[in-house]
Amino acid sequence: MKQISEYILRILKKKHKSFVAVFMLMLLNKMSLAQMPEGFHSIFNGKNLDGWHISRTTHQGTTPDFRVEDGVMVVTQKPYGQGGVLLTDKKYKNFELYVEIKIDSFTNGGIFVRSSESGIAYQVELDENSGTTGALLGERMQASKGAKAEDRSKVWKANDWNSFRIRMVGDTPRVTLWINDVQMWEVLQPKNDFIAGATEGMIGFQSHWTALYSPASGTWNGLRLWAPGAMHRFRNIGVKHVER
Repeated sequence: MKQISEYILRILKKKHKSFVAVFMLMLLNKMSLAQMPEGFHSIFNGKNLDGWHISRTTHQGTTPDFRVEDGVMVVTQKPYGQGGVLLTDKKYKNFELYVEIKIDSFTNGGIFVRSSESGIAYQVELDENSGTTGALLGERMQASKGAKAEDRSKVWKANDWNSFRIRMVGDTPRVTLWINDVQMWEVLQPKNDFIAGATEGMIGFQSHWTALYSPASGTWNGLRLWAPGAMHRFRNIGVKHVER
């Protein structure tokens, strides 16, 4: 697929801009994005952030740079140091989330499930710098039982797109993660860790805030949470309801 796309691009660069070549390139690009498994309902339209909103109460920050480029949801820090969380407008209880993600080096974020508006959630970590991508954590709460994606290196495609599928079910949460269709872990929490025992919440993508940011200097302070210009990219975001 990639070789065919590159061949067509070479044709276009030589100014042989036939309608056939243009149509084939558009078709191939569409095919490369159409990877969502059967049964999942798309919650990202590929055009804008309708159905999503930026949290205005999270401690991560309130000005993350979430936007849509070429059908892909991207997040970076601009101005550098400003983090935040993008949340679905809708809340979910028992569900599976499917998303394909491309992670730059020197970025730190996460996938939030059953999140509150302020970003209290179970989190699947996205952090290639520390090597903890795929770990199960608690965000602004203590997860009674965490997990690590010990076998991730066996299936991980570096500097490329990787699929994440997360299942969250039960009033006492059972959380399961697959990366590139291979199960990494399944965790049954010994208790519901949410305050007041919340059993539903939003899906969110986090851009971790960066400490010691100086607007005056406008330069990278060397911290490895986010390097200037680095991005997380998300595409083919879908949800399906599952029974307990």
